[in-house]
Amino acid sequence: MSDLPAVLITGASSGIGATYADRFAKRGHDLVIVARDKARLDALAERLRAETGVAIDVIQADLTQDADLDVVEARLRDDARIGVLVNNAGLSVAGRFDRQAASDIARLVAVNTTAVLRLAHAVSPRFVEAGQGAIINVGSVVGLVPEFGQTVYGATKAFVLFLSQGLAFELGPKGVYVQAVLPAATGTEIWSRAGADPSQLPPMMEVGEMVDAALVGFDRREPVTIPPLHDAGQWDAFQAARHVMLPGFGQVTAAPRYKADA
Repeated sequence: MSDLPAVLITGASSGIGATYADRFAKRGHDLVIVARDKARLDALAERLRAETGVAIDVIQADLTQDADLDVVEARLRDDARIGVLVNNAGLSVAGRFDRQAASDIARLVAVNTTAVLRLAHAVSPRFVEAGQGAIINVGSVVGLVPEFGQTVYGATKAFVLFLSQGLAFELGPKGVYVQAVLPAATGTEIWSRAGADPSQLPPMMEVGEMVDAALVGFDRREPVTIPPLHDAGQWDAFQAARHVMLPGFGQVTAAPRYKADA
């Protein structure tokens, strides 16, 4: 058993989650890996145990199901070894908003927002009590760009960013580090599972490069890590512009432009 904190990773059977598992295992962390596909989880666990010698527990769970989510929440609350939560599981739905099935939208929201919130909420009291711990929430740059047209997916990722920033504000002073990771298009199975047309897909970052960049941000304790953004000053300017507006939000009278002409 490693002296390093164990890491619980959702959506760990493939793509970004499996790569996080690989990287943390190679750093010497024991793992708890969570996903729906148990066969893939077992294969990943067997490989990483053989390559790294770390202890790996497998939890088969569909995060759209309350009973399965309860199991993962309980593990986060009760297992004091877990010091890092990677909220990675996510879904996407292809097609225009007015043509998407309500059931697909409900599943997307359940995984991309409700599960992220509940798992962070389950582990936070223990992290606060310990005065340490880390939460990595995998969002997307789509949450900043409504012009991409992925309305519901983007809205869930905007939620992930806001949640991460809010938790950093509240829990950071208590010793809990919260990182929002905002990838752009990354070469994972989320596209095929969403039913996307391969001919319409944009150029993509390789998943290993994305996770390695995100972990550099993690090691530096960045609050928001955007692997494809080469000019970090642009994010700083975006944040600065937002902060400039804050005093205006406290005004108790409407702005003159909203008042009827005399």
